[in-house]
Amino acid sequence: MISLGKGSVVCCGAPEIESSKPSLVLKKFGFMKIQNGKFGGVGSRFAAPIKSMEAPKESCVNVDVSEKKVPQMSTRGNSTNILWHNCSVEKSDREQLLQQKGCVIWITGLSGSGKSTLACALSCGLHARGKLTYVLDGDNVRHGLNSDLSFRAEDRAENIRRIGEVAKLFADAGIICIASLISPYRRDRDACRALLPEGEFIEVFMDVPLHVCESRDPKGLYKLARAGKITGFTGIDDPYEPPLKAEIVLQQEAGLCDSPADLAETVISCLDKKGYLVA
Repeated sequence: MISLGKGSVVCCGAPEIESSKPSLVLKKFGFMKIQNGKFGGVGSRFAAPIKSMEAPKESCVNVDVSEKKVPQMSTRGNSTNILWHNCSVEKSDREQLLQQKGCVIWITGLSGSGKSTLACALSCGLHARGKLTYVLDGDNVRHGLNSDLSFRAEDRAENIRRIGEVAKLFADAGIICIASLISPYRRDRDACRALLPEGEFIEVFMDVPLHVCESRDPKGLYKLARAGKITGFTGIDDPYEPPLKAEIVLQQEAGLCDSPADLAETVISCLDKKGYLVA
């Protein structure tokens, strides 16, 4: 028996195994039993006693397999015979740990509208308040997870679908996920919104005119698109469908642009009012 705090741990031992060194004896342990539902004297609703799994050998024979309840399997897309596995640690527990509510802030707008700049400023502002965030930047994700996708319409839709699913996982982890990508089509953004419970998808529209974005042209892509060297570029030869009911609209005109920090404060204020910065 090994004593840990007020509780005691009972190890079901196996035969000792002698090592090549006379002074060293290795002992192989079996299952472990924690008494009183405590480990190290600390109680937890997740630290239920681990019961000894030793049982008489005869209990494992003559089992009528036909009486076993077969779980209901699911099919999603091309995935068949899959089963959702629930865990006792739930989203609310993670949120309580982090003292915040998981959600997705989806920043959309034309190239050059300031999406990535806002995402970083927002992440910094929330980090300074002790809140855990993660930024899913469109270009960054294409360096890895979505590096197999092109900019054709069908691949752009798949790019957004994947990012939406990843953002959903971050939100379920209790993290404030900031997705920053053009996402030009309403149907794709709406599909990502539908992945989350009501109120957990916060759409931020960077409402910046095309001529302002083109004058910035931080990557030189507008110039290439105008010269016909790249095709399917949003705003030039591919449409951008602005949100119809975005939770936050940040409008900017030439010469009248708020600083990234001020824009971030606008979003943070919205999160605060909606109760996302507390558990």
